[in-house]
Amino acid sequence: MKRIYLAGPLFTHAEQAWLKTAKTRIEELAARQGHEAEVLWPFEFFSEAELAALGARRKERIFSGCLEGLGRADMLVALLDGPLVDDGTAFEIGWYFAKGLGPILGVRTDFRKAGETPDSLVNCMLEMPCERIFDSLEGLLRGLKVYFSKPER
Repeated sequence: MKRIYLAGPLFTHAEQAWLKTAKTRIEELAARQGHEAEVLWPFEFFSEAELAALGARRKERIFSGCLEGLGRADMLVALLDGPLVDDGTAFEIGWYFAKGLGPILGVRTDFRKAGETPDSLVNCMLEMPCERIFDSLEGLLRGLKVYFSKPER
């Protein structure tokens, strides 16, 4: 089974809807390719009731749960939209890259440039760890076809 950590901001209904669609489409693609894939999406790691019951300790639980998910993943897919990439997503990219756990793919549907040079898509500290950055969900899915064609590691 391939495990893909899906990183991105979770603060608006639009962000949640885009990431939920991405999760579903990635899992459907894997199934069509004859593979089993689990998309690890932090939005689904905890229930609202669980977090509410933790009170002030909820931030520690969110942090440890996300690190656990990252540590289990064979790949990281990160949504890189916005004038600045979400800070949690940036941390997840850096942590995953530093651990060398697998490839990192980015998706930036935002047409604004946000990096240091005219050809930058985002800050170079986020762009450079990415094996590739796609400009759409459809592009990502085409790229993942190659990933799913590789043997399990």
